[in-house]
Amino acid sequence: MTGNPEDSTHSASIGSQTAAAPGSGRNRPATIRLHNTLRGQKEIFAPHDPQRVTMYVCGPTVYNFVHIGNARPVVVFDVLYRLLSRHYPQVVYARNITDIDDKINAAAQAAGEPIRVLAERFAAAYREDMAGLNALPPGVEPWATDHVPQMIMLAQQLIERGHAYVADGHVLFHVPSLAGYGKLSGRRRDEMIAGARVEVAPYKRDPADFVLWKPSTDSQPGWDSPWGFGRPGWHIECTAMIHTHLGRSIDIHGGGQDLIFPHHENEIAQGEGAYGGEYCRYWVHNGYVTVDGEKMSKSLGNFRTVRDLLQHYPGEVIRYALLAGHYRKPLDFSLGALDQARAALDRLYGSLLPYGDRPRRARGADAQDIEAALADDLNTPLALARLHETAAALRKCTDLAEQDQLLETLRDGADLLGLLQQPPGQWRQHSVETDDAPSVERIEALIATRSEARAARDFTRADALRHELIALGVGIEDGAAGTTWHRLPVQVSE
Repeated sequence: MTGNPEDSTHSASIGSQTAAAPGSGRNRPATIRLHNTLRGQKEIFAPHDPQRVTMYVCGPTVYNFVHIGNARPVVVFDVLYRLLSRHYPQVVYARNITDIDDKINAAAQAAGEPIRVLAERFAAAYREDMAGLNALPPGVEPWATDHVPQMIMLAQQLIERGHAYVADGHVLFHVPSLAGYGKLSGRRRDEMIAGARVEVAPYKRDPADFVLWKPSTDSQPGWDSPWGFGRPGWHIECTAMIHTHLGRSIDIHGGGQDLIFPHHENEIAQGEGAYGGEYCRYWVHNGYVTVDGEKMSKSLGNFRTVRDLLQHYPGEVIRYALLAGHYRKPLDFSLGALDQARAALDRLYGSLLPYGDRPRRARGADAQDIEAALADDLNTPLALARLHETAAALRKCTDLAEQDQLLETLRDGADLLGLLQQPPGQWRQHSVETDDAPSVERIEALIATRSEARAARDFTRADALRHELIALGVGIEDGAAGTTWHRLPVQVSE
């Protein structure tokens, strides 16, 4: 690379045509509470400007296909985006692409291709995989390489204000210069130094100081700067992109729990050191993802990429499994959890099936109970439980007006969660089956035969057919709109 970003640049706004879709114009007063990592408690959400809510979520480093742990914040903050868009006229949601990184350099070198080619390929795969999970695109998708001039200006501002210094071709943030450093993580100084895995370097004034700019060799990506040919440090990237697209102070900054320290701690230091004031009002972090009770590791053979999982499960199944636990708690991800999620979606889609042709209202009914659960710090387990309660009530309902209300409530609540986004008949035809699973046609033929037996009052035959369906892994439920069915949870082998 040379002193300027490569010829191809990335549009800052990639989702403008869909950015307003979650709200559908239904803005209304709301009390939304979010757990703020900065203060360690749930707080009522009050944006700087109710007419323009700003949210930034740390995106992927694009050197490979993303794993299921990377997908959790995407799904979590997609639900928050949908919720906020119900209540505020404009929500500016930005999620970045990191395409300056030593891992990208190594992967491109191993593949024998330019860094930009590799980054473009895996960024496209990332977007495709996240769309497969029904995640709406962010309104703004800034790329790090398109913001190097802003990063240089930010580093210069920090030098001028006495928070950074130049040493041996590096620019470093001087941690002792900023009172209050460590307020997000709450770590003691010795813990911060150990936690950051700081490089022992003679040019550092303090062991906790971190890099804003570093020199590049001829074989590494780099840009011309006042301090020589080099490239930015990781932490400065997000601060510069936030300032460029959202402003000096934002409402919500999201990401995984692993980013609290040092990344988000250092972002605060850079933003408040350069511009003063409050960098971000609400810090929201999701918990870790484990696989079958263990940390994901290629050596353990439990490293799950979203792309691989999408070959075997519908995206909504993966999304449901990610929402089944509260976002702040650790989530154990397993094939069993996916199987449970698929069975749950079968029941929900089965409830919609008798009404598949009924058009939606221009403005759906407010799913107040489901929305209230999400407004209480994104309580998705409770929201899912209320979604199932609505579906169960719909299956039993015989009053046409009440059916219509329950149907709209179910659809509206599902929209908030990003679920039930395809026609129920299509779900039936395209839901993933194991090799020995019965076909949809066979299941429905058995159900039709059972209905005939019940009509003839041959209950012995009807019970036998129910047991036959159960043996095939299919549960059924008789309701006012007829018999619905769902696949029973069965552990799927790898």
